[in-house]
Amino acid sequence: MDILEKITTYKRKEIMLQKQAFGMDLLEEIVEAETRSTLSMRHSLQQSPYGIIAEFKRKSPSKGWIKENGLPEDIPVQYAANGASALSILTDEHFFGGHLKFIKIARPLVQCPILRKDFILDPYQLYQARAIGADAILLIAASLTIDECKSLAAKAHELSLEVLLEIHNEKELEYINEHIDMVGVNNRNLGTFHTDIENSFRLAEKLPKETLLVSESGISNPETIKQLRLAGFKGFLIGESFMKTPVPGETLRTFIQALQ
Repeated sequence: MDILEKITTYKRKEIMLQKQAFGMDLLEEIVEAETRSTLSMRHSLQQSPYGIIAEFKRKSPSKGWIKENGLPEDIPVQYAANGASALSILTDEHFFGGHLKFIKIARPLVQCPILRKDFILDPYQLYQARAIGADAILLIAASLTIDECKSLAAKAHELSLEVLLEIHNEKELEYINEHIDMVGVNNRNLGTFHTDIENSFRLAEKLPKETLLVSESGISNPETIKQLRLAGFKGFLIGESFMKTPVPGETLRTFIQALQ
């Protein structure tokens, strides 16, 4: 069993337990009463000269704890104040040290779009995302069937959530449908966790020109972003390169200054 299979197997059990503890009917009631207008992550990336999606990521399955004591009321606020176009906040607790409450805490403190970064497998998680204040959700092609992906993306739009589809190879281009707002190319193989930035350049050539492209994982150098922008990318998801430093927000500011 590779890492992705291990995570999705665990996630399905976790979702089942969450449903038992807090029923779908209760969650639907909360979302129906929600009056907040969501923010467009796609628009933010289109309009930004830098397109940095700064990630609040405390832990990874391959590297363990990156910043165990990182606080959702601190680091996302630093990111927003220092030029992030959007925030990515991990909500997976077991493998990534995240939590649903992290978005709920950060939401009233920042004005930029927030992506719920998790392994979305069930509509229940979409309602969770809307209830805690997310603006967009991630769908990972490798963990879904094409039909599941389309159904979840359509439901996300019903809930006023944008969809970032993550792909890893040419075969997963088939997952793109009319409900996808952004396509992310993950440079990290989720089976082996090996990272290769060339994956973004390879797949960019295969995608329709109107696609809003996001490059994910393994970006640590401003020069890489300059090259990716020339290849058509508008968004750049960066987590570990910021999180492993003493003050992630200051690292982001310095990174953006190097892009100017």
